[in-house]
Amino acid sequence: MLKPILAFSLAILSSLGVYAQKKPDFVTFINSQHKWVDSVFNSLTPRERIAQLFLVRAHTDLGQKYIDSVKNVIAKEQLGGLVVFQGGPVRHVDMINQYQKVSKVPLLVTIDGEWGLGMRLPDSTLSFPYQMTLGALQDNSMLYDMGREVAKDFRRMGIHFNFAPTVDINNNPKNPVIGFRSFGDNKENVALKSAAYMKGMIDGGVLASIKHFPGHGDTDVDSHHDLPVLNFTKERLESLELYPFRELINQGATAVMVGHMFIPALDNTPNMPSSISKKVVTDLLRKQLGFKGLTVTDAMNMKGVTKFFPNGEGDILAIEAGHDLLELSENSGRAIELVEKSIKSGRLKQADIDARVKRVLAAKLWLGLDNYRDANRNNLITDVNRPETKSLIQRMADASVTLLKSNKRIHAFNPKVETAIVSVGINKAQDFEKGMAARLTNAKNYYITGKESEEQLKDLIKEIRAHNQIILAVHDNRSRPRPTLDFSEGVKEFIHKIAGRRTITVMLTNPYALTSVNVDRSASIIMGYQNDDFMQRAAVKVIFKDIKTKGKLPVTINKTYTLGKGL
Repeated sequence: MLKPILAFSLAILSSLGVYAQKKPDFVTFINSQHKWVDSVFNSLTPRERIAQLFLVRAHTDLGQKYIDSVKNVIAKEQLGGLVVFQGGPVRHVDMINQYQKVSKVPLLVTIDGEWGLGMRLPDSTLSFPYQMTLGALQDNSMLYDMGREVAKDFRRMGIHFNFAPTVDINNNPKNPVIGFRSFGDNKENVALKSAAYMKGMIDGGVLASIKHFPGHGDTDVDSHHDLPVLNFTKERLESLELYPFRELINQGATAVMVGHMFIPALDNTPNMPSSISKKVVTDLLRKQLGFKGLTVTDAMNMKGVTKFFPNGEGDILAIEAGHDLLELSENSGRAIELVEKSIKSGRLKQADIDARVKRVLAAKLWLGLDNYRDANRNNLITDVNRPETKSLIQRMADASVTLLKSNKRIHAFNPKVETAIVSVGINKAQDFEKGMAARLTNAKNYYITGKESEEQLKDLIKEIRAHNQIILAVHDNRSRPRPTLDFSEGVKEFIHKIAGRRTITVMLTNPYALTSVNVDRSASIIMGYQNDDFMQRAAVKVIFKDIKTKGKLPVTINKTYTLGKGL
């Protein structure tokens, strides 16, 4: 079923390409000779050339002292680029402009922005739906449009490179680090949606890095805190984890980020993270899969690499492995010195380093940084909160929301009948509750925060059950929704007793949260995937029959809620 969809969707993406910005093919471009690249390369000292391979962390929420300290590092080391994190948009633009002024070569500004600027700058920018939410979409052209909008936002801010999409197949429901960041557990669906999003960004003039090679979806350890071990056969990896990477490389992926995992089938060197393994980066990614774009490490300050390779040894191994860019070395000055020493000792070859530096410079040329201009702070907030972007996000939400159980109760829903709106996990009305109340003649709201006593919950159950119609909204207010809910057993039992034959249940949670609470007895179940305003408004539209649900579950939860389910 998915293979015809793949061909159809690729045809759509091909037709969309006629509107794309006319730029040369990136992979061909960075592997060609350019006068500007040669000129800049020749103007740099040997140490400054090495520094082009390093990306330093940058914030605007840690105070001016921190901003100045990073500026001093950039001025001293002449690093290749930044990875921008939390702060404010205007402050970020000011910071980026400051850093560019002290850099001999324009900085490559990168971001981990899987759902757009809002992932790092949530207070005054827009967030697109999580990839798990978008895994439910049936119209992949929306993901291409999303990529174009994300690229507009990033270019407006002076950001050139997004460490996205996540192409990991989330086939482990307990995965602590990927989960909602994945398009789901079906390899074809993941590849399709990742390709659409990637192409939108590239056509919008922003580099996109697919991650976390060779696949972080079936792990139960977070590589920020330890080194995950994947004891899979090479055959399993070839057929599953590597599938989306292979597909996207064949479709012009500009960059690949390699994750920190120990995979004995690929490299059995004890505790060797894939990110710094030559067998993974050069032999598998470069030679076997034929990837000729940029390679970048996952953050080099993560425990997944520093636990077993501390004090800069991981940095040297990453260079030895074949990487073009190293993200967030613990100490970039130390790392550059270690590279210099390794060249002198013969451990690293000067020609290899020079070739990578020229590829990074060529990437900057492709991005137009040979004619670098500061980003303008005027009207910035307005420019990154465009009405057309908000409209696209709402359309995506409307198309993702999924009906998992009977729409009979929804068809019978009567706005004039006395209705109980029961909201679990919040203490005041959000957009869902406001949207419901505005269209109901006689409604009463109940908020379950988890602080209620057992007796209070029993009394509330009796009172709520007296209503002819019940809307049960389960909210997960965590910014990064986990596969399980942290409700007390008393609250979970309350949910189970409220979720009956007169109840429409709305899950504004990670879809895996269906295993945390028992709502199976509900007359209707709506999956909203996440607790944001756009998804809440989409759920209201479903209840009032303003839209028909089109979303399909992107993962298998259990025998009842399986991949592709959606009414």
